[in-house]
Amino acid sequence: MIQTDMKLDAKGLACPMPVVKTKKIMQELAPGKVLEVEATDKGSIADIKAWAESVGHQYIGVHEEDGVITHYLRKTTGEEAEEKRFPHVVSNEELQEALAADEDVQIIDVRESAEYAFGHIPGAISAPFGELEAIMNSLDKEMSLYVICRTGNRSDMAAQKLADAGFRNVKNVVPGMSGWNGSSQKSMN
Repeated sequence: MIQTDMKLDAKGLACPMPVVKTKKIMQELAPGKVLEVEATDKGSIADIKAWAESVGHQYIGVHEEDGVITHYLRKTTGEEAEEKRFPHVVSNEELQEALAADEDVQIIDVRESAEYAFGHIPGAISAPFGELEAIMNSLDKEMSLYVICRTGNRSDMAAQKLADAGFRNVKNVVPGMSGWNGSSQKSMN
């Protein structure tokens, strides 16, 4: 059993709230202390780990049981790294303009499969954040990639990951599907 110093209950919260609450609690923890985060959002598996790595905290691991996902993080003992923010951001309206102009773009939707099924932009590729690396080889590195999630947080991390992998024209769509009023479709099978 992992010895923890503080516990956060983020059950029932959807992206980006598990990360937002984790970030707030980590600021209160002393360096070297361990936080236990309980969540039910499947997206938290990739989101919390990616956030911890982006700011320099140690992501110890995750355990899932009976629908509850338990994350373990250790606060850094040195100076925290500044949280990386992907510099190339476009609005929902700018994405709609690119689609209306029939530009050669590919939309990468990094929300969980269930979120995607209930409503996504037509033609968007479903690539949940935790599975993004598995589809990278099938993407054209020269194509304009628009990365979208519910609020712009998960897509921020995904856009950075794509850029780090050599994709040259990547944009993070903000605020994402939470503010999308363009065409969308469901894929409930």
